Amino acid sequence: MAILPFDNLTAEPTLTQEVSDSVRAAVQGRLGLRQAGEASADAIVRGTISRYDPDVPVAFSGASNSQVTVTRRLVQMTVTVEIVDKSGKSLWQRGGMTLEGDYEPGRETEAQGRGRALSKLVTNIVDGAQSQW
Repeated sequence: MAILPFDNLTAEPTLTQEVSDSVRAAVQGRLGLRQAGEASADAIVRGTISRYDPDVPVAFSGASNSQVTVTRRLVQMTVTVEIVDKSGKSLWQRGGMTLEGDYEPGRETEAQGRGRALSKLVTNIVDGAQSQW
């Protein structure tokens, strides 16, 4: 299986590599498939990252002095993924998947929330690939 770099339509340049690495690891580790070049692969995974929002507040706490503290945030990304066979026929496709990963500011980082969102992405791709077998 070949994993092509995902098109990145966001302002976050590191997403292309992070998504590709996560998908590659899942294909090899969870599906047991070998990485191949595009020309020799039996199937190709390709996709587009169309939205990335690293800082969506979702939980708040109020203090007695009228200040509000954000206690939970979300990383949200929207991704379209397709698995095609070597002839170009679509085997599986999921468009506009919105993936979320939460994190607690001060204790966790945006990168940890992004990791949770990427984990959901690869689960969707693995489940989609397995549904075609």
